[in-house]
Parts: sequence; C-alpha cells; structure tokens
Amino acid sequence: MKIIHRVLSSVLLSAAAVAGSLPVQAQISNPSSSSGSSAWYAPGSAYLGFNAGRSSYRQGCGTGVFNCGDKDNAYSLYGGGTFSNNFGLELGYVDMGSIDRGGGTTKAYGINLSLVGRVPLSPTWGLFGKVGTTYGRTSVTSTPGSGVTSGDEDGFGLSLGAGVSYDFTDRWSAVLQWERHDFKFSGSGRDNVNATTLGLKYRF
Repeated sequence: MKIIHRVLSSVLLSAAAVAGSLPVQAQISNPSSSSGSSAWYAPGSAYLGFNAGRSSYRQGCGTGVFNCGDKDNAYSLYGGGTFSNNFGLELGYVDMGSIDRGGGTTKAYGINLSLVGRVPLSPTWGLFGKVGTTYGRTSVTSTPGSGVTSGDEDGFGLSLGAGVSYDFTDRWSAVLQWERHDFKFSGSGRDNVNATTLGLKYRF
C-alpha cells in the first residue's frame, strides 16, 4: 500500500503540473454569472476531481462452496486540462476495490491517461466521453483446488468512459460517469472491470 500511495501522490502532482502548464486563454466574458459553461470549456482550463461508486468484475467464481462476489466500492482521483474548447487530457488513479472468489480476493487498480471530449447541451449540462489507456495491476489470492489461479499481473490496457456533467458554478462541476478498464488477471488473461461513479470536479 505504501507503493500505491507514493504512486498516487506522484500522479496527482503530475496531473496538477500538466494541467497548470496549459496556456490560459481569453478571460470569461461574464465571470459573475452562475453558469460555469464558458469557464469549463475555455482552452487552458484545469481541474482536479474525485469520484466514488461501484465496480463490476467479470471474473468467474471457480469451484467449491467459497463466497463469490462481483461488485465492490470503486473510486478515482484525477486531474486534467483542456487544450481546445471541446478536448482535453486527464491523468488519474483508479481503484476498483476487491471481490471475494475462490477462497481469496481479487483486486484491480491502476493509473489512467485519457483523451476527453466534451459537448455542451445547455449553459450548465454537458456530455463527455473518454478513451485512453490504463497501466493496471491486479492481485489474486485463492485456496488450492478452488479453480482460481493466484498471482499478480500488470500491464497496459484500453480504457473507455462516458458520462454527463452539471457545471453549477464556474469552479465546481458534478459528474456521473461510466468507465471500463481492461486489466490482465493471473490465469485468465485479460478482462474488463466496469465502474459507475458520481463525483465532483474543481476548476482552478
């Protein structure tokens, strides 16, 4: 866990540095307005965010009478910035929690880099999509004879995401998103872990 915490801290600091280095363009035409649309879509806008929700694994249960689940709590910490009115980059840490299977646990987490596209629906509502890659790590423990292979794996995999945002001020935005990350698991090759989360972003 100490390694994860060090990596997470590095990710957030790097994300803030990358986002903060983007050139700040023209000022908001009406900064006193309660609508955050123009601020959030302005090139050079940078933000930090936190999301939490539920993950969904697709791993099998193995054999025997062991407890088996496929859902757990998930969260992500991320930062990013826009380089045009509709596109930006986002870097963050994702943790999909752990599930019980095969008399042990299966967990997945990683670092994600994504290209983000946003389309406004109104002065406050917007849609967004993400495509990128996740450097993921998985750890599987199990009881011998359970049919579940123990071991640790890591590597890059495809990530996808989509959601809706509500920019209730020029500094704060609420987001509801679905995301999918491709992880490598010991003994079973690659598989997707999905998550549906709700969160907040702060623009600085």
